[in-house]
Parts: sequence; C-alpha cells; structure tokens
Amino acid sequence: MLSYVIEGNNRIEGIVKASGSKNAALPIIATAILNPEPVTFYNIPDIEDTRITLKILKLLGCKVTVNSGKITISSKQMNNKTIPKELMHKLRSTVVLAGAILGRFKEATFSFPGGCNIGKRPIDLHLKAFKSLGVEIEEKEDYIHCRAKKELIGTKIKLDFPSVGATENIILASVYCKGVTHILNAAKEPEIQDLAKCLNKMGAKVYGAGTSRITICGVKKLHKADYKIMTDRIEVGTLLCSAAITKGKIKIENANPQHLLNVLYELKNIGCDISITQNSITLKAPKKLKGTNIETRPYPGFPTDMQPIIGAVLCKANGKSIIKENIFENRFKYAQDLKKMGADIIFDNDKNQIEIIGENHLQGNTVSSADLRGGAALVLAGLSASGTTIVENAEYILRGYENLEQKLKTLGANIKLCEKH
Repeated sequence: MLSYVIEGNNRIEGIVKASGSKNAALPIIATAILNPEPVTFYNIPDIEDTRITLKILKLLGCKVTVNSGKITISSKQMNNKTIPKELMHKLRSTVVLAGAILGRFKEATFSFPGGCNIGKRPIDLHLKAFKSLGVEIEEKEDYIHCRAKKELIGTKIKLDFPSVGATENIILASVYCKGVTHILNAAKEPEIQDLAKCLNKMGAKVYGAGTSRITICGVKKLHKADYKIMTDRIEVGTLLCSAAITKGKIKIENANPQHLLNVLYELKNIGCDISITQNSITLKAPKKLKGTNIETRPYPGFPTDMQPIIGAVLCKANGKSIIKENIFENRFKYAQDLKKMGADIIFDNDKNQIEIIGENHLQGNTVSSADLRGGAALVLAGLSASGTTIVENAEYILRGYENLEQKLKTLGANIKLCEKH
C-alpha cells in the first residue's frame, strides 16, 4: 500500500509539461490488435493503466517493445482471444479490447471490467451494440463469450446515452465490418476524435468523430503506422487547479486549450487569470477565489473527471458553491475526506449534489483515495492545507497520472510517495 505524504501551505509555481492522455491511450493501444502490421505509438503515459493494458496484449500473443518514449506493438502472431479475468477486473477501460478482438477475429471472450467504484457503469450498451453488428453473446462462468457466425455486418446503432466506452468499442468492432456502421448519439470527447485519427492513419474509414453521428465504412485491411496521442486534458486541468488552490501561478506546456474550454471558463469564473496559446495554458490565481455552481455533462460540458478536482478548489473559495453530478451517482466519496480536513460540505443525495460553504481553513489529516480523481482531489487539498496530509491508497492515483509527485515537486510542493505508514 502506498501513500502520498504532503507538507502543505506551499504555493505551486513554475512551468511543467503535460503528459499523454490516459483516456486516449487505452483505446488507441487497442487499435494494435486490429492491425497485424507493426504500429508505433508516441506520448503514451507511463502509468499503471497503460502497463496493465500492455501486459494484457502480451498475454494475448502480441509483441510489445518499449523504447525511449515510444511503444511498438506487433499483433501478427496474436492467437489468444480471451482477456484474462484478473487483469480485466483491475480497470474498466480493458473492455475496449473486446471490440478490437471481436473486430479482427469475429470472436472474443472477456469478463465484466473493474476500475474505480464511482457508480454503476454497466456494459449493456456495449453488448447491445455487438448484437446489432450480428454477434451472438453467451454469459457463462463469469465470462462473456461473443461470436459472429460469419462476419460483422454494418448497421445503424443508436446509443441510449453518449457513452465514451461504448462509442469506442463500436468503432473498433466496426473497422472490418461488411458495409457501413452509423453510431447515433455518439460520445463527442476529444479522445474519440484521437482514436478516429489514429485508425484513419492506419487506413480505416471513420468519419464524424467529435459529432453525435459517427460513420465507419468497413475496410479489408489496415497498414503500418506511427501515431502520437493527444495530451491528457484531465491532467492539465488537475495541474491548473493545483495552482488555483494554492494561490500560485503555473504554465502548462504541451496543452490543448480547445479540449478544456469549459474547465477554463469555470476557473476564470472563480477569479483565476488565464492566458492561452495554441499549445500552452498559463493560470495565475487570485488572492481570493469566488464560489460558483457547476454541473457535470457529457463533452463539451464540464467533465465528470474534473468534478472532484474542482470540488477541492471550491473549499478555498469565498461564498457558497454547488456541484451537481449528472454522470455517476457515487462520485462524492472524496467529499467525506475533505470534511475530515475541515471543509464545510452539505450532501444532497436526492439531487446527487453537494453544497460547499467555502473559504475553509483546511487542516492536514490522514485521508484515503476511494478512486482515481477523488484521490487527486485529496492531494490538491493537502497542498493547500496546514500541516501534514497523508493520502492513502495512492495506487488509485498512480493509475492515471504520470510522475505526479515529481511534477508537483518541481512546482514547489513538498510531497513524497511512501510505503503506508
């Protein structure tokens, strides 16, 4: 068990470079399963989630080479179509591997995925879509067995909710489909756009990514390609908030402001001075932050992954703030730990929202990560608190942030990663 130990009351100041996107990396790694030709990826973050995904690919029979920031994958000799249950249970995003395996081999076996316990995240949308493509599905002995009688057939699929994972899985499964697949009410996230760009560079025909209607025209083969994935917009948002909560100033390089417009709007709304270039964002925090009201929405709305992060910041803001969570019903666990540190938070479970009475003096305490983003929120709270904060279960945080400890240290934080006390 690992913990972050943080000595608080240090301003975050300086320049830092953002890492590659966790949420883009995992489905993009899955494209290597579809492509029997070697593919090379750049800017893949070195985090627990990508390590697990690459381990799964090796167990499936892929050759994986990691060398100086680039990852080359060859799936030519891949012969295993079953995703190991014990690894699938470690993170939810492994489910997109199923779409890629199914797309290439017309059959796949997998179990229900794991990941952060932030609420119900069923994969019925994924399975329903696979059935629409002509796949027969059988659940047996904790495994889901998917098989197409002959080939996957393109069709029109309307999602009940613009699920990112389901959209990605349909795209991956449809690349070799006979005919054309249309996804209606598709997720619009930048990570979806990045997946489509990567596949199209390999020779796929994916159109409309970033809109609510995506079209995939089936192709017969993909070819060798190199691809650099996008920057992690949630990491960028987290680092910006680390400066906001400590009344600091930060410049983040290798950042795409277009992917964070709603977050930047809210940071400006609470009093931060923000300037942007094509690939950098600079934030200067005010002496006093202002409260605000935020609701999470599918992209381009305020991202649910940033909700705990902004929640920590608003504990230091002047006045009352309300955060309403519209995506996941169990994403306020971090707020109980913020209360342990002195935050004044009122829960409204019926509305799935919290009310934060701001300008709190946060005091260091021993708290525990219950999920990835909630854990990061507690780290930020520790940066701004008096005394020592210990954030237990740091493994959750390591799943999604590359070198978070080192980056915060270079920006002035007093933080170290330790074995549990």
